[in-house]
Amino acid sequence: MTPRQRCFACLAEEPPRLFEAALWIAAEHDAELQPAAWLTALDAVRQQVFVALPEQPPQELAQPLLRRLAELDFHEDDDVPLRPQTALLHRVLQRRRGQPLSLALLALELARQLGIPLQGVNFPGHFLLRVPGADHLLDPCGGRRLYPRDCRELLLRHLGPRAGLSAEHLLACDARQMLQRLSRNLRQLHLQAEDSYAALKDAERVLELGPPSVTDHLARAELYRRLDCPQAERYDLECALLLTEDPAQRLLLSQRLGQISPSPALH
Repeated sequence: MTPRQRCFACLAEEPPRLFEAALWIAAEHDAELQPAAWLTALDAVRQQVFVALPEQPPQELAQPLLRRLAELDFHEDDDVPLRPQTALLHRVLQRRRGQPLSLALLALELARQLGIPLQGVNFPGHFLLRVPGADHLLDPCGGRRLYPRDCRELLLRHLGPRAGLSAEHLLACDARQMLQRLSRNLRQLHLQAEDSYAALKDAERVLELGPPSVTDHLARAELYRRLDCPQAERYDLECALLLTEDPAQRLLLSQRLGQISPSPALH
């Protein structure tokens, strides 16, 4: 099986083996990566977390878990520009630095193994966590509690002054949605690193993981344009044209399609 096939096999389990699936995503970009070795490394982290947790009911241990990870030097990566290693889980375990989603995936796996209830929240711009039934969210980067006012401020910081907080922003998400977001992050990071072939792997996985969106098809079309694959670019532009309901965007897509030669490319 290929790394991607193994990733999807992990997702098909009940419950999904989310952390291992994310390691197989990393294996697509690192042929020498052995996920089993990093699962063993995670066991050592779990033991370091477990021995420091207070004697409290499981539903009260999510924040102590996140604080303990911070004590163990797991923090948000603040490098500028960010590099793909902030979203590749074996590098996050190795460096103890990562994006909020990467740190959340680590915390979710530890919480699962320790019997601590915890869910992912696909919050725009900064992935968050929640304990089911709690009146607050948790920042995976240190465990700070976030109430609605804090969430509004976080949203404004990432999306600008016109952004409005909605109930949809605070919903728990499933394993497939988290891996799709991870793949989008990697697509962008590899693009910033000018590695179009790596970004294309991530762009393909994004579309395999979830319902197709205009933005995701346009992102892959742009990669095909960079790689001089006009017919593959045409396919994604046509898909985006079918999906969009924006008249201005439909016009622009039609114009772009008219500029692409209809003859087959030899790739």
